[in-house]
Amino acid sequence: MIRVENLTKSFGDQILFDGLGFSVNQKQRVGLVGQNGHGKTTLFRMITGEERPDSGSIVIPKNYRIVYVQQHLEFAADTALNEGIRALPEQEKDHYWKVEKILDGLGFSRQDFDRHPAEFSGGLQVRLNLVKALVAEPDLLLLDEPTNFLDITSIRWIEQFLSNWPHELMLITHDRSFMDKVVTHTMGIHRRKLRKIAGDTTKYYNQIAQDEEVFEKTRINDERRRKEIQQFITRFRAKARLANLVQSRVKTLKKMEKKDKLEQLKLLDFSFRSRPFPGKHILTSHHLSFGFNKQKPLIKDFSVTIGAGERVCVVGKNGKGKTTLLKLLAAKLSPQSGQTVYHPSTVKGFFEQTNVNSLVDTRTVEEEILYSHPDIDRQRARNICGAMMFSGDDAFKKISVLSGGEKSRVMLGKLLATPVNLLLLDEPTNHLDMESCDALLAAIDLFEGTVIIVTHNEMFLHTLAEKLIVFQNDEIDVFDGRYQEFLAKGGWHDEKLPESKDRSQAAPLDTDAKLAKKEMRRKRSEIIARRSKTVRPLEKRIARLENAIESREVELAYLNDYMQQASQDQNGPRISELSQSIHACQSNIDKLFDELETATDGMDSQSAVFERELKQLEDG
Repeated sequence: MIRVENLTKSFGDQILFDGLGFSVNQKQRVGLVGQNGHGKTTLFRMITGEERPDSGSIVIPKNYRIVYVQQHLEFAADTALNEGIRALPEQEKDHYWKVEKILDGLGFSRQDFDRHPAEFSGGLQVRLNLVKALVAEPDLLLLDEPTNFLDITSIRWIEQFLSNWPHELMLITHDRSFMDKVVTHTMGIHRRKLRKIAGDTTKYYNQIAQDEEVFEKTRINDERRRKEIQQFITRFRAKARLANLVQSRVKTLKKMEKKDKLEQLKLLDFSFRSRPFPGKHILTSHHLSFGFNKQKPLIKDFSVTIGAGERVCVVGKNGKGKTTLLKLLAAKLSPQSGQTVYHPSTVKGFFEQTNVNSLVDTRTVEEEILYSHPDIDRQRARNICGAMMFSGDDAFKKISVLSGGEKSRVMLGKLLATPVNLLLLDEPTNHLDMESCDALLAAIDLFEGTVIIVTHNEMFLHTLAEKLIVFQNDEIDVFDGRYQEFLAKGGWHDEKLPESKDRSQAAPLDTDAKLAKKEMRRKRSEIIARRSKTVRPLEKRIARLENAIESREVELAYLNDYMQQASQDQNGPRISELSQSIHACQSNIDKLFDELETATDGMDSQSAVFERELKQLEDG
């Protein structure tokens, strides 16, 4: 375990934290959260000794090994396998199979095992660093955004691996679902202080919100009490017979601690501008094929139709063509064969990490936003700058001085400035902190147009996906359903979960048990498919009814406002007309509520039938 005591750190006028203290106890897996720039990585660097605190101490036991996985790359062996073996503890140098298991889980092929580390792409080299850290089995493992270069199957593998980590772990990641599945405790840097709780991020943020609500209510009550005491003192100071009471209140006032109002924290605030779309389908792709040079085609004979308002998630391993497909659908690449036909009213908005090259270095952040669309005036541009956390003078920063993450925020800001009805997003959560990812997820969910997004973030997949484009087994399949249904119907065919035992201790598989499990999964998938076919139309009907009720209630509010005005004007005919309209509108709302109640009861009833079937299947 380690213990941090009264730690203080600042850079110039910026105080990162003041009097910070915590401990990481035996076998605790701690998720570290906080906004970008609030000191998470700095804290890691201080734990490893790369950075020194201004004051305070970090107490580390003797012979306690700490490994911090960084982007710095340094390899000495001739193959990836041998590089991993170098990192094994001294007493386990012959346990090469541990390295093979982790290389395999993080997406290295058997051919990759014998390749020289210098031959790999930057992303695979960073993964190899991660492999070395995992096989070293340190007493404390520090992971800073470990999922950045991992595809979805590798993320799911390392999620399981870290859930069984036998020592201490501290983790920084923007992927909230990944963190929640791995950690035992959540620790956050918030308002330059630190809080650690047992539980996941939801519990942590709920606790923070509750504490701040209590603080603010207490502050308001204290302020009211201070004013009352001050008024008493002012009113009765000259009354000799009340002198003792006045002095008593003067002493009380001096003892009362004045609480400052909590500073408004800067948060990314996403709100995409939606352009109306009159059609049923926004695009249809016919037999698309594409490959680079003479390599095997990444996209081969792919067809898909995407409806208005659909949320389509593109998933699969890295390097299989997800970004290429998105560029084809965005018309940023021309297919070698096939075509994509767009509805005439389609207006596309495309976000990709490499798009930052399109930014003009000599422009300011504000100018880039201002030139994004003709109807953007300076005030709206400044509002978007503020939403992207470029408030005040930061809006006048030149593009040339921005970091990669800041440039990505500018690209998102340009997208916010443009009214579109089709959003195409390629890994938009990179360079965002956890709070910003939550804001982006909410904004995409509220966007009225169509969304096609490439993502490995399972929280986004579970929340957004209505249709999946799946790259798997050298094929591209369209799965018409939610991500949970996809996992239930077989999911990732080549997914390799970490073994609970060492390979040297593993027992042979029970073939009968394996077959029984496969049959169980088949039956479960069949039930879920029938449930989806039965329940989904009811879900859509309920959504339509809720939207209709909301629309009628807005209409009723307007009618009541008009009635109030007509009553003030004593306009008899208008009052009579509005009375009939209000009665008709209210009757319509009541009827819609009755239909909603019937539909909800029907869906609950149908869902219960399938839940009973699933429970009977699981109970045997």
